[in-house]
Amino acid sequence: MKIYVRAPYEARCLEELKTLFEEVVYEPWTITGQRFYEDEMLDNLLRVQPDALITELDRVTKKVLDGYGKLKFIGDCRGEPANLQVDACTAARVPILCTPGRNTQAVAEMVVGLILAAYRNLLPSIQWVKDGGWIPGTTPYYLWMGHELQGKKVGFVGFGAISHAVARLLDGFACEISFYDPFIDGDQGHYHKASLEAIFAESDIVTLHLPVLDSTRGMITEDLLRSMKPDALFVNAARSAIVDYDALIRVLNDKAIGGAIIDVLDTEPPTEKDLALGKCPNVLLTPHICGSTYEVTDHQSRILNERIKVWLSGQGLEKVVYNRDVLK
Repeated sequence: MKIYVRAPYEARCLEELKTLFEEVVYEPWTITGQRFYEDEMLDNLLRVQPDALITELDRVTKKVLDGYGKLKFIGDCRGEPANLQVDACTAARVPILCTPGRNTQAVAEMVVGLILAAYRNLLPSIQWVKDGGWIPGTTPYYLWMGHELQGKKVGFVGFGAISHAVARLLDGFACEISFYDPFIDGDQGHYHKASLEAIFAESDIVTLHLPVLDSTRGMITEDLLRSMKPDALFVNAARSAIVDYDALIRVLNDKAIGGAIIDVLDTEPPTEKDLALGKCPNVLLTPHICGSTYEVTDHQSRILNERIKVWLSGQGLEKVVYNRDVLK
């Protein structure tokens, strides 16, 4: 079998692939410098003629699968296959193997780092120094006084792997952790389950970590945002569609809450409308990089190799195949 690798791959895991497949064609997007949309993806599949594909950003659609029908599986180096047309893969009987948890630690560390940056006025104080604001007579100790994270009440909306990783880091700050997650029954150790309304009303920091589903789309409403403490911090490093961003802009412009940390926008790259969020007072806006570390490549390579080995064994496929309907 020949496998076409379009995602960046850790060297040892790439060598392991060479023991599992007769031929490995390694052309990651990080080397070619571009993701492939459907026409480019189809052209390259026809050129390489692989039996399997490993991708991360490339778009695989019905047109691609109709034009190239030899794929036995697709390995997608993402937690969920947002770049693949899943129903088309299922109809074409192509199993999808994903890499859940690949960026759990990356997101967790970045979220805590961003909270600390916001609490301690890190970015504006650095810029103040660079702009020459620190002159005789100024008192930066008082001008840029911030808050400590220790002992703060942190509320999670969604309490999966990333939330648990963030919570473990926050344990070192003796934070009081609560969470809302309808799929979890009761407390999780010293992490306390609460209602969504209580999370927003009682937390010093509210952070979102959940996927976009019919039940979660637009679930963070203006009423919830306005119920937050006036000095509370709102964090979204999950998905933009979960939040009514127009409402969030109004709340921030009214200074009804302390501020927001946003890593995801409705449109990426952003339109002028999206950038309006970043221009609100007390907003720390990052370009969807919370899950971006060099180590993520190591994690995704290891996770996917283990799942490929399960697929090759033919045993326990329901544990590794994302679109399980292909197994019926």
